[in-house]
Amino acid sequence: MQERWVLLIDTEDKKGLIHKISGILVEEGLNVAKNSEYVDKEKNRFFMRSEIEGEVNKEAILAKLHSVLPKAHVELKPSKKKDIVILVTKEAHAIGDMLIKHQFNSLHANIKAVIGNYDVLESLVGKFDIAYHHISHEGISRETHEKKIKEIVRSYAPEYVVLAKYMRILTPEFVKDYENKIINIHHSFLPAFIGANPYKQAFKRGVKIIGATSHFVNNDLDEGPIIYQNVIPVDHSYSWQEMASAGRDVETNVLANALKLVFDDRVFVTGNKTVIL
Repeated sequence: MQERWVLLIDTEDKKGLIHKISGILVEEGLNVAKNSEYVDKEKNRFFMRSEIEGEVNKEAILAKLHSVLPKAHVELKPSKKKDIVILVTKEAHAIGDMLIKHQFNSLHANIKAVIGNYDVLESLVGKFDIAYHHISHEGISRETHEKKIKEIVRSYAPEYVVLAKYMRILTPEFVKDYENKIINIHHSFLPAFIGANPYKQAFKRGVKIIGATSHFVNNDLDEGPIIYQNVIPVDHSYSWQEMASAGRDVETNVLANALKLVFDDRVFVTGNKTVIL
């Protein structure tokens, strides 16, 4: 079976781009198994994602592409599982779903470790034979706590860090080290109800839908590029606790869909939003 690669291109839109790109792939004897494009007319940006098959000479292909697209952002990645580290606090629904998918080989990622600021989820993670690191935040500064976490994260060299209901704000230094590589699940349909206790906020406003948002983390609280969202209906009879209970299913679903998009290399980050191909 031929190895499959994913080619991602983000460049200024011009006539003949697809012809130039496909010509290089033909020269290299490669087959395009899947292809999709999008043009952001407002910013005049062209996005392209191709799944290619064949004997891939990565350096040669990138050199040829950069020769005809000198200002383009080009990535060529083997289609493989991503290595990830997960950060958690106390809630089990998001990490539980990921662990089950990992166990049955449907996560498209290798969970290298789970790090928690409480030990509540250690026994759950242990059932799946995955390393759990308990780094308590109590009695130490935020900077010291995060330094310890960063040391462990770095030791596993993950491609992505997933915040599976990790209820602490990361410092700008941490975010900078993993720019567009930290994926969060927020229990609200952003940009509404940013920050803590969104279900209480939603209850007080008498909302008719509740939702969840998965996004990349940046230094603006809950305002990073959005990857995936979904909602369910509610009404006046719901307490905020009932909204929170119903919302857990939405959170799990939204995070699962966002991770699939990211791990399948379908997400482009452009400014503070995403393009999904």
